Order: sequence, then structure tokens, then C-alpha cells
Amino acid sequence: MDCTISVDEPTAANNVLLMREGAIVDVGGGTTGIAVLRDGQVIHTADEPSGGAHFSLVIAGALRISFEEAETHKTNRWEQPRLLPLVRPVMEKIASIIARHTRNRRIGAITMVGGCAAFVGMADVIHSCTGIPTHVPASPLFVTPLGMALQGLPRQSKWERTA
Repeated sequence: MDCTISVDEPTAANNVLLMREGAIVDVGGGTTGIAVLRDGQVIHTADEPSGGAHFSLVIAGALRISFEEAETHKTNRWEQPRLLPLVRPVMEKIASIIARHTRNRRIGAITMVGGCAAFVGMADVIHSCTGIPTHVPASPLFVTPLGMALQGLPRQSKWERTA
């Protein structure tokens, strides 16, 4: 297999989202990636440590369970309200990363993708900490992988794909 192109996760996510303005934040397993868009073009990207594994580590430590059990609890939507107070500091850390990379930029909205974006309360915490309206699309876990697959399509304008 030959690698013919490389793309960061938030930019790949935009192959699905087709955003023209704002910030896309991909909370992955170990890192949080950010792409700031202006007129459909990425004008800034960043990727910093802090992601879903950190949620699981905090849950495992607080509940004195294995990392694997914590992963199961983390992804159970019914468990998330109970776990929110435990992982809120991790969410706030992610919000501080977003705030640092969006400072002094006109950002009308943040769109969160990745598995932890679906965690109950995540968008509210990010909005509260950054002051920027924050949205989560349906099935945020799958946005970036789908965008990576779309990246390999012939290089027609992504705006034409929606026509």
C-alpha cells in the first residue's frame, strides 16, 4: 500500500461537514485536533495531547476499575451523566486547548467530532469555557473516518459533491 496523501483529522472531517467558517475540533483517543476555517479554507491547524484515553484514565482511577471497564462506562450514554463530574476537568482542558488556538480569530461556531464529542455535556462545557457556540453532529465518531475515505476521491471541488 502506498500513501498518496496525508491529511489531519479535522480537515478530513470537513470533507463530510463541508463547513466554510468556524472551527472543527476532533477529540480523538489521545489528542485533540483543531482546524480553523475561513471561506472554506483551513487557515490554522493544531493537535495537542488530551483526548478520550484521558477520560478513561480519570474514570478508571476514580472508580478503581480497569481501563477497559472505564472505556465501557465512558461509552454508555446512560452512565455519562454520573461520570460527567469526574471527566469535566478533562473537558475543561480540551476547552483550554481550543481557546488557545481560536484566540484572536473570529470563530462563529465550533463543531465537535470524535467519540468523546458525543459525551453528555461535552458541547455545553466547551461552549461555557470558550464562549463560542458549540455543536455536535449526529454520529460524531464516524465523521473523521468518513472524511478520510472521501479525501481519496478524485480532486473535484468538495462543494461540487453536494450538488
